[in-house]
Amino acid sequence: MDTANNIILKVVVGSKAHGLSQGESDIDYRGVFVARTRDLLKLNPQKKDIKWLEGETDSTYYEIWKFLFLAAKCLPTILEVFFAPVIFENKYGRKLRSLAEHVWSREAVRDSFIGYGKNQQKKFLENKDGRANKYAAAHLRVLYNGYQLLSSSKNFDTDLSGSPVFEKVKRFRQGNYTPGEVVQECWEWEQRLLKAYRQSPPKETDLKVIDDLLLKIRKDYW
Repeated sequence: MDTANNIILKVVVGSKAHGLSQGESDIDYRGVFVARTRDLLKLNPQKKDIKWLEGETDSTYYEIWKFLFLAAKCLPTILEVFFAPVIFENKYGRKLRSLAEHVWSREAVRDSFIGYGKNQQKKFLENKDGRANKYAAAHLRVLYNGYQLLSSSKNFDTDLSGSPVFEKVKRFRQGNYTPGEVVQECWEWEQRLLKAYRQSPPKETDLKVIDDLLLKIRKDYW
């Protein structure tokens, strides 16, 4: 691990993490790094919230502040980092992942996961970049994950193997579907997500717990 980049967490995402990889599928990574506090306080700080490391396929790393900011908004691709298979983590990465139950709110999960799904549906119907199958699978997967999170109040499965949607997500990913089937299946899981939302207890993001960790990391990464 390149410690010069101050990476505290690196996980596998994409088809490898979802149990959907085929043959020579690329491995996608996502992670978190920490900018030096002294660099952030300079008169003309060279701040970078997101970076892509050279030599790695589809590898995106978020600065700790940016990551926590997006996590509190419950972006599905960000919350996934809390539950995905770990490639590397130091003690700060472990502490970060321990915040999983504190970062999300009930309303934000409903809005963000359904909103993300609608965006995938739009790309699916437009066959954006000729990759309708990818967007069909992503739409169904994200709705199922949102349903899981609201139902369990703890986490969701990045690996869909054995889940009730696995075979359909896999089939959609392979392009074996009709457009009507995709729309109907995703609509049904959106309704299940909304039902889980209505039945789940109130839950808010715990900003104090998040800020406490962020301040400690800022101090330790002077």
